[in-house]
This record gives sequence, structure tokens and C-alpha cells, in this order.
Amino acid sequence: MAEMRMTLQNRITTLMIISSIVFISVFAFIQLNNQIENINNDNLYRSNLSSGVVKDDLEAYLKQNPGPQSTLAYLQEELNDYQKADLIKNAFIFTPDGKIIASTRDSELNQAASYRDLNKLAQLESSPKENWLLPDIDRAKLALVSYIALRITPDGPISCVARLSFPLANIQDALADVYRPVILVAFLVILANIILGYFLSKTVIGPIKVLDTVTKSIAAGDLSIRTRMNTNDELEELGKTFNYMTEQLVIMKERAENANPLTKLPGNIVIQEEVEKRIKKQQKFVVIYCDLDNFKAFNDKYGIAKGDEAIKLTAEVFKESAKNKGNPDDFIGHEGGDDFILLATPDKAQGIADYITAEFDKRVRSLYSQEDLAQGHIISHARDGSIKKFPIMTISLAGVSNEDRPISSYGEVTNIAAEVKKKAKAIESSVFVMDKRKTVRLNS
Repeated sequence: MAEMRMTLQNRITTLMIISSIVFISVFAFIQLNNQIENINNDNLYRSNLSSGVVKDDLEAYLKQNPGPQSTLAYLQEELNDYQKADLIKNAFIFTPDGKIIASTRDSELNQAASYRDLNKLAQLESSPKENWLLPDIDRAKLALVSYIALRITPDGPISCVARLSFPLANIQDALADVYRPVILVAFLVILANIILGYFLSKTVIGPIKVLDTVTKSIAAGDLSIRTRMNTNDELEELGKTFNYMTEQLVIMKERAENANPLTKLPGNIVIQEEVEKRIKKQQKFVVIYCDLDNFKAFNDKYGIAKGDEAIKLTAEVFKESAKNKGNPDDFIGHEGGDDFILLATPDKAQGIADYITAEFDKRVRSLYSQEDLAQGHIISHARDGSIKKFPIMTISLAGVSNEDRPISSYGEVTNIAAEVKKKAKAIESSVFVMDKRKTVRLNS
């Protein structure tokens, strides 16, 4: 079963949805809290205002000192009127001994006040006379409660206590007032996310998809494809870098196809490009050409496998010489057979050549039998078919430089090298011959 994975576009969409939900939720929460606070502030104001009205009305009637029955009837009637006028939600009046003598609920009449109510009465009695109002909150019934001490005279004892109940703000009431702005904000956030998602798709996801398509084409072998991005940002820079990488892959592919299969070193085409590149840049250089002396005789006697070992040994010595004695950008190429070249700067050429001749002479002996090493030569066929003695292999190096005279082409370099190589091979030992002529003499 294929592994399920989330695309970049899906991740961005999911992130935008989650952020939208969080934003809308926070906005709704803030709006809801503000609305609840506003409703509670309004109810608190109403409760204080209503409490003052109730206190004044009831105390004014109590000061007239009517009979008990008339008082009870009046108190009951007043509470009902307050409720009808929407001054209060519910109310009852109880005496200091805890008996409810008037109530907006018939079921509460003549009942005993609760312990909580009696505790509030005790708090009012112990408070200064001017503190006639004691607020409280009944969270179970979502109500704001006001306890009012009623006195016949300002300094007299409490005649009775009026318990007035006002509604607290609830979630349903608050939601009814905030749902419109919340819906509007939700609509605007969703619309903004749709627009943002469209632009993200065009400016970010689109270019990434293009890069993905181009990458797959390159992986399939099409190195001619290029990407074009006009975003004027890092994505455009990434596209340019990607194109540069593709161009370098083309160069690497061409070099790999031209490389010598035995040594993996660049072949003739790349060698020519490197020399002409230095000529074009007017850099001073030395081209060191290599030729193995008596290689054919060695190959004929010991076989192709041993001959390949001699070629690989030469390649290793050349690489080491550039690494140990040359510059980081020195170039090594293999034209084929026993022909190698090394591109270096004039100041490093002699040191490189000395390293090559010394190391080659030392290591090449490991390719010969002890018998041949002891006698200092091998017996093999010459080019004319005769049997001759051939010395242990040596290496001839020919150097060509533009340090003392101009060189305008790769062909010019090879013509000079051919002449210098003849001089080097005429010497019966490993040697480096540097062409130091001031003028160029081409072969006719």
C-alpha cells in the first residue's frame, strides 16, 4: 500500500485553515467577553437604580405605620409591580426572624429564608447604618442579588430585608448580540485566505511544481531543459542556480563521455578546452607532456594487464604531483595510451616534473620481475620484429610555456610539444625538457 503523504499545497492550506479557526475563535471569545461584561455592567447599573427605588418606596410606606395586613398586601403588590415594570427579575421580603412575608413567587410565601439569606441579614445588621445595600451573585441561578435593609427610622433596627434578583449575562444572550460581527469577520478571514492561497499557489507552489517537473525531466536524461522564473525573489535565484547546475551537469556528462576508461581522466576534447581557456584568459601556463620510454616492449612481454598497471601508475603519480607540488586548479588529462598532460603555472612546473620523474623511477620497478630488475633490462620484440634488450621504463616530460612568448592556439602548443618531446626521448633516463625558445618554429 502506497504511503500517504501531504503535499506542500495541502500543508499550507491546512495551516491557513487552522490559523483562521484560531483567529476567529479568539475574536469571538474577546467579543463574547466584552458583551458579557457590558450586559453585566448594565444589569449592575439597573440593580443599583432599582434597589434605590425599592428602598425609598418601601421605607416611605413603612414609616406610615399601617396595620400588618395592609403592609403585607402593599409589599406583595409592590414586588409584583416592580417585576412587571422589568425593574427586577424576582424578589422576596423576609423579616429578621427569617419568615418570607412577600414574594414574586407564590410558592415562597410564608416559607423560611435560607441560611445564606440569614447570613446576609447578619452582615447588614453588623454594618454601619448607611450601608443599606449588600450585593451578591447567585451563580447557580445566574443572578445578581441585592439585599436591602429596610428601616422605619434611619437609626432604627432593620424591620425587614428585601432580596432583589437581577439576571446575569448568559452565553446565549451574549451570542445573540455578537454572532453578526463574528460571522462578518469569519467571512472576511475566509475571503482573505482564499485570495492569499491563490497568490501563494501562483508565487510559491507554482514555481516549486515547475522545478519538480524540470528535475524529473533531467533525471530522465533530458539535460536540454531549463526553467524560467520571473518572481524577482529567492525563487528566481533558485531557478538560475538550478539552470547553472544543469549546465554543469552537461559539462560533466561531456567530460565523462570523453574521459579515458582506464584512468577516468579527461580526454582530448577537454584537454583542448582547458588549454584554450587559459589562452583566452591570457594566463601564464606550462603544459607538461608525458611519454613512457620502452612502454611497448614492456607491454609486449608482460601483457596488456601489466601495461594497464603501468598506465594507472603514471596517472597516480601525475595526480600526486599536482596535489603535493602544484596548485588547486592544475589540470591533468589523458590523451590515451601512455600520453598524459598536466597544466600548471610556470613557477610550479619544475617541482612537479621533478616529483613525477623521481616517483615514476621508484615505483615502476614494482611492475618488473626480480630477474629483469637484476639484469637491468628485458628481452622483447622491437618494432621491426627483431629480439632486443630494452632498459627499464623511464618517463620523458616535455614542457611548453607561454611565459616568454605568446601562444595563440592549442595546435600551436602540440606542435611545439612534439619537437620538445623528441629531445626528451633522446635522453636515456627520466627527464624533463622545457622549451625556452623565444620564437615559435612550426613543423612544415
